[in-house]
Amino acid sequence: MHVYTILVVDDEEDMRNLVEMYLLNSGYRCLQAANGKEAISLVEIYEVDLILLDIMMPEMDGFCVCEKIRSSSDVPVIFVSAKGEEWDKVKGLRLGGDDYIVKPFNPGELVARVEAVLRRTGKMSLNEENQNSVRFGKINLNLQSRTVLLDGKPINLTLKEFELLLFLMRHKNQALSREQLLENVWSGEYGGSLRTVDTHIKTLRMKLRAADYIQTVWGIGYKIEEKNE
Repeated sequence: MHVYTILVVDDEEDMRNLVEMYLLNSGYRCLQAANGKEAISLVEIYEVDLILLDIMMPEMDGFCVCEKIRSSSDVPVIFVSAKGEEWDKVKGLRLGGDDYIVKPFNPGELVARVEAVLRRTGKMSLNEENQNSVRFGKINLNLQSRTVLLDGKPINLTLKEFELLLFLMRHKNQALSREQLLENVWSGEYGGSLRTVDTHIKTLRMKLRAADYIQTVWGIGYKIEEKNE
């Protein structure tokens, strides 16, 4: 399966890191640019599949960046901005943007918009789209709709429960420390105690009704493993 490279362009480092975390958790590869000039340089150097482009940046705003990129590349562009006025959306689309997302946004919406543009521009095939799910035992996670099925029946998880379960499933049968889980699932969003990992593991076990999948590895942390019956 092709791993798509997404270029995240935003002058705010925290926002770039947050968007990158969402995309990495959904199986994408990421590049970051803190300004328009850096973004243009990266597009010339790397094979980028899609650009998430902020509008309000110093020196060169997102509209100018899009115009410059469009002069030599047809790489899909999704504007991501706090400016939600109709005129800004129309301007962005007329300049060659493929979509427009207004901040703040839901991570599930962001991933779904990325996948929709990749499909619409012919970069993502139907076969690859059907691979946007992760399975383990009786658990099925759909990365596009951010839904979870247990034995074919839907269950409701919070965003962090979903991301924690996804990380465990992508590293099945591996013992993961609480520090690893906190760093990869919460990133810079949470600066508190490692107890938050224990709390989320507990609620996951309750909701999944399959606590034997998520095992405690004493002295280390947790792992997800399907037991032989």
